[in-house]
Amino acid sequence: MEEKNAPIAEGGYRETLSRFELIDSPLWVFDTDHAKICWANRKALEIWKSDSLSELCERDMALDMSTSVEKRLRQYQSDFLQSNAKFREQWTIYPKGEPLTMSMYLSGFRLEDGRMAMLCEGHPTSESLAPESIRSVEALLHTPVMITLFDRSGSALYRNPAARESVPQLDMKLAQRFVKQTDASELFERLNSEDDVTSIYSVKTSTGVQWHEVSVRKCRDAVSGGIAFLCTESNVTALKHAQAHSNHLARHDALTGLPNRNHVMQRFQTAISEIAGTNKEAALIFLDLDHFKDVNDTLGHSAGDELLVDVAHRLRSIIRSSDMVARLGGDEFLILMLSKNIRNEIEIVKQRLAETVSKPITIHGTEIQVTTSVGVAIYPHHGLDMETLLRNADLAMYSSKDRGRNALTIYESQMSEKVQTRLRLEAELRDALNTSAFEVYYQPRVDMRTNQVVGAEALLRWNHKNGGILMPSEFIEACENIGLMCEIGDFVMNEVCKVQSEWHGKGYLIDISVNVSRKQLLAEDVVYQFQKIAQSYGADITRIEIDLKESMLVGHNNSLVSRVNEFRSAGFRVSIDDFGQEFTNLIKIKSLPLSSLKISPSFTSLITKEVAVTELLASLCGLMSFEVVALGVENFEQVNWLLTKSIYVCQGSFYSMPVPLSEFNSYLQSNCVQSS
Repeated sequence: MEEKNAPIAEGGYRETLSRFELIDSPLWVFDTDHAKICWANRKALEIWKSDSLSELCERDMALDMSTSVEKRLRQYQSDFLQSNAKFREQWTIYPKGEPLTMSMYLSGFRLEDGRMAMLCEGHPTSESLAPESIRSVEALLHTPVMITLFDRSGSALYRNPAARESVPQLDMKLAQRFVKQTDASELFERLNSEDDVTSIYSVKTSTGVQWHEVSVRKCRDAVSGGIAFLCTESNVTALKHAQAHSNHLARHDALTGLPNRNHVMQRFQTAISEIAGTNKEAALIFLDLDHFKDVNDTLGHSAGDELLVDVAHRLRSIIRSSDMVARLGGDEFLILMLSKNIRNEIEIVKQRLAETVSKPITIHGTEIQVTTSVGVAIYPHHGLDMETLLRNADLAMYSSKDRGRNALTIYESQMSEKVQTRLRLEAELRDALNTSAFEVYYQPRVDMRTNQVVGAEALLRWNHKNGGILMPSEFIEACENIGLMCEIGDFVMNEVCKVQSEWHGKGYLIDISVNVSRKQLLAEDVVYQFQKIAQSYGADITRIEIDLKESMLVGHNNSLVSRVNEFRSAGFRVSIDDFGQEFTNLIKIKSLPLSSLKISPSFTSLITKEVAVTELLASLCGLMSFEVVALGVENFEQVNWLLTKSIYVCQGSFYSMPVPLSEFNSYLQSNCVQSS
């Protein structure tokens, strides 16, 4: 076997290996870095079923090596580098694919190039060794569960590969494993009275602090017979982080990252405990963004989300570190604060809201002015529990909205009475829709040159159960707040289409205009719904006019403009109602496919009083090239002036107030020429 030392360098190193040849046990050197045997004595060649050292050294041991074994070998190498470690273990090797179980003595061996290899001395085990014993050893090698046997002092008697890989130091004791020594003390204290203890602890590992489920059981060391502790560990860090993340999500708003209602409820209980017996007070400051739904409806929900995130950031910047700001949902936010002078702190927040939160923000190319309606409830004066305080802060916030929005209001007891009134109104409105208490009145539109009816405006009235007739100004806002506008709009359109069909059947070919609210116009299916209603009555869509307030088109609202185009494409007429009340973009108005402009009654009333203003408005109407209708005409003098300005159609009390259908039919018979 002249070639036996061919792979080994010359010198003293060869001499060491020559002495190893004299040992009557299988002995080989394993190069961990290259996963190859780099030297073996004759006994080892026999064990490995190799005819020569060259052939054995050429075998690639990594080909059928499991990941667990590879990690274990790397761990041996690390231990050899750290200390003069030696190991005795049971291995199963596979010479030419046949299993052979051996007792192994393993130690470090420095190669000539300075790298650390492993010297392996093997002793074949008894052939009578039970298969279960062999397999249990393999299971301990491959399992990811960390298994360690400690003696009574906490020193490791045995670690399986997973456990050895986990500890940062080979000689780490059980108590040193724990990040918190109080956890170690608690564990040992429990083991005094319990035989088996399982819990989750933060522990020190070779990769840093991790969370492990640790189970420790009292037992006996099979070698010495002394008391021992069998410790098994499973890494539950991912689960722990998932739980922490889940807990965070349960207590925080996903969009803004602010605490949510659950979190602030818990914080409130803590806050109440903190101020017990002191002269401190607590305040719940409830904020609602003004006209937030318009942002969602006109710019899209992504813009709304962007606005909410920005507002959350601004709110964080105006509070003290001891305060909490939370998002309750939608566009509702809450600030919880404690102070000895709570009203002074509320005033500071009010000022900061105006200075910081109300600064304009540009989203999707549109500048938005952020304002808030704010309500405040103070503990203990306005409630002793969170729910009561929240309810009263909400009432105060609605009072801010009633005052015109962009205001802060502190709760007062009479606010509850106002809310009860509002709730009753909302309930009555729902009932009115179900019991046909709504009625459509009609006001004629007249050609002042002939005094003949050329159109009509449909106007909603509520026949209240108490006997009075309520105007839209008394209930439309409530309808918008409770989401009834689309249903009421469909009701009006049904009445209009039915009546128009009847009039046309009698030869009265007149236009009917219908007021459409902003919320109705933003409904995606409004055009289709109106078309369907018109078709069901055989109504002429080209003689139905959609009246839009001038204010609805202020601000370059692309969604609303798009809806105007949809109505015109479907065949409806579209008009601007109350023209002249807003500083409208005239170029934009001119570009819309409108049928007519309706001059606001406020301008009609100025005729002969503010001549320059009314002359200017009349000139603007002429430049627009639309049909012009003057609203609110009350006297003959106004009629004459309008005629001199080539404005021929009007609507107002000079001819007729809005009247029920039966009265309008009578007026129509007397003042409208029937077509043949």
